[in-house]
Amino acid sequence: MLILSRKVNEGIVIDDNVHIKVISIDRGSVRLGFEAPESTLILRAELKEAIVSENQKASVCVDESLLENIKKVIKP
Repeated sequence: MLILSRKVNEGIVIDDNVHIKVISIDRGSVRLGFEAPESTLILRAELKEAIVSENQKASVCVDESLLENIKKVIKP
């Protein structure tokens, strides 16, 4: 992990096309501004974790016998 210190109005650049700037620092909270191409997905870490968790819940294994019953009902 790379750790950097930045002051207000200072920033960093990632891969020439993602710019991150410190907007303000107030009572233990840092506001960051991001400039990136629209195709670049930027998420808060807790939102990303929630998405991964929900995707794992949605991908539970289906009982094979249930699939066989569905195939019998939906014959082409």
